[in-house]
Amino acid sequence: MRSRATRPQAAFEALYRAHVGRVYALCLRLTADAVRAEELTQDAFVRAWERLASFRGESAFSSWLYRLAVNVVFLSQRAGRRRALRLFTTDDPAALERPADGSGTAGVQLDLERAIAALPPGAREVFVLHDVEGYRHHEIAGLTGIAVGTSKAQLFRARRLLREALSR
Repeated sequence: MRSRATRPQAAFEALYRAHVGRVYALCLRLTADAVRAEELTQDAFVRAWERLASFRGESAFSSWLYRLAVNVVFLSQRAGRRRALRLFTTDDPAALERPADGSGTAGVQLDLERAIAALPPGAREVFVLHDVEGYRHHEIAGLTGIAVGTSKAQLFRARRLLREALSR
């Protein structure tokens, strides 16, 4: 008698179990939103299942999967920005940017994850991709559509903001 799951499904389930934690952590660091990170993690694995045949083995499976997850996050963010621009009209372009966290964290010791989550989106993306995930600036530029110099500037800004947040 044959099992319910076919061999490819069972193999993919094993890959899912092996990598879901790291993919979720990556999505969480890029979005700073636990619910959104869960959704994007699932989206990344659905996309991986759909594109598994395109994996050529030129790099580690984990590298392919994490790059795919980064792309899923960025595509989602771009779609969200386009949607926001269609839904809101304003004379103040700053009103369309993500609101700052007004939770009043003065006096509260911030840990690194909270400090990363509090970074402005561009600085957070570059910091996570460069310092956490190990991408180089030219790779970040290709993934995000920004210039290499902008990537370097965002990383400098992120590190400065993290130092300030963690020294309080």
